Amino acid sequence: MAAEFSPIPELNLLKDFEDTMEAAYFSDGFELWQYGGPDPGLVADWIGLKAPLSPREQDRVDRLVPFAQATGSGSFYALWRCDDRPDLGTLPVVCFGDEGDLDVVAAGLQPFFQTLACDNECFLADWEDEADKDEDDEEHGRELAQGHAEFLAWLERTFDLGLPEDPLADPHPLTDAARRAYGRRLATWLQEVSPGGTFEIPVPPYR
Repeated sequence: MAAEFSPIPELNLLKDFEDTMEAAYFSDGFELWQYGGPDPGLVADWIGLKAPLSPREQDRVDRLVPFAQATGSGSFYALWRCDDRPDLGTLPVVCFGDEGDLDVVAAGLQPFFQTLACDNECFLADWEDEADKDEDDEEHGRELAQGHAEFLAWLERTFDLGLPEDPLADPHPLTDAARRAYGRRLATWLQEVSPGGTFEIPVPPYR
């Protein structure tokens, strides 16, 4: 196991899977980063804090730990250390969008892995309906389909988890539960960290 990759067993297991899978990728746009992200200023820039940060600001920012690219256009996932629980794998997963959108996508890494599987199921369903893909696109689709199948097998083998029912639901029940548990709390916390920012997270009732 990639024990030194991160302090979180679930991420280390995912890293091991990525390193040994046959396909090039398993989730469209997803790329696992070194724990903490590629740029120490990534979160501070996103929430609108200017360097140099005060010790209090830095302490707050350090509670958001980037760990993966969400899309090729700059969105990313981070764990929110909302408390001092010892099991970091149960921390909420936040998506910081490249266009300023913000969401709590899962209430821990294992449900997050299930949302990744659902995301790909949506992508593959859309793929089958499109007739104007060129050869490169078709190859990408085949590669993603293979990676997705490998990922589902790994998810079941490693965590005894499968693709949730109704993977096309919007919002998916896993994300809906995370929003209900953490959405308003995260928005309030971010407003305290960066008073000049505006932070909106989709929470029920949806409009």
